[in-house]
Amino acid sequence: MPISVFLLDDHEIVRRGIAQLLETEDDIRIVGETGTAAQALARIPAARPDVAILDVRLPDGDGVTVCRDVRSAMEPPPACLMLTSHSDDEALFGAIMAGASGYLLKQVAGIDLIGAVRTLAAGGSLLDPEATALVLERLRAGDKPEDPLYEALSPQERRILGLVADGLTNRQIGAELFLAEKAVKNYVSSLLHKLGYSRRTEAAVYETQRRSAR
Repeated sequence: MPISVFLLDDHEIVRRGIAQLLETEDDIRIVGETGTAAQALARIPAARPDVAILDVRLPDGDGVTVCRDVRSAMEPPPACLMLTSHSDDEALFGAIMAGASGYLLKQVAGIDLIGAVRTLAAGGSLLDPEATALVLERLRAGDKPEDPLYEALSPQERRILGLVADGLTNRQIGAELFLAEKAVKNYVSSLLHKLGYSRRTEAAVYETQRRSAR
C-alpha cells in the first residue's frame, strides 16, 4: 500500500510544490490538503493519513496544536512531520511535546523530504537526539514552554493583550502606549485573529489563564 500523506500549509504554492514532489514517487499519495488549522482538524481524521506534514505557523492557529489534537483523537495516530521556515526552539519544544515524529526547515532538499516521509511512515523519527534530550531536561527542571499562540503575537500585540486583560478600553490603551485609538483597534483585531477569538473578552480570559499557569 502506498504511503498516504496529508498536507497543511497556508501557502497554496508551497502545498502544490510539496504535493507534486511527493506524487512523483510510486509509493506515496496525497490524500488531502488544506491551508487552515480548523480545516485540518476536520479533514485529517477522515483522511486517515499515514503521515501529516504540518506547517508550524498558520493564520488561525499552529501546526503543533493540530499535531497534538489529531494524535489524541485518532487510533492509530498519524506520524506528524512539522515543517517551518525558521528554526525556533520553542516550536521544536512544542512539537516534541505534542508527539511529532519529525521537524524540518522548508529549505530542506526535495529528496530529503521524500526520505523523511518514508522514515516516518516506517515508524522512524527525525528528531535530533540532542533536542529531545534538551526537552527532557527542561521538563525535569519544570520549565514550561511558552504557548505557541502567544509566541505568534508581536511584542506590541502582547503588551496590548495584557492591557485588554487588565480591563482597559482602546482609548485607555492608546493613552498608555502613546498610540492612536484606531491603531489600538487594529492591533486588537490582529491579535484576536491570531488567537482564534472573535471577542476581546475571550482574549482577556485567555491572557488571565496564561498568566496564572506560569
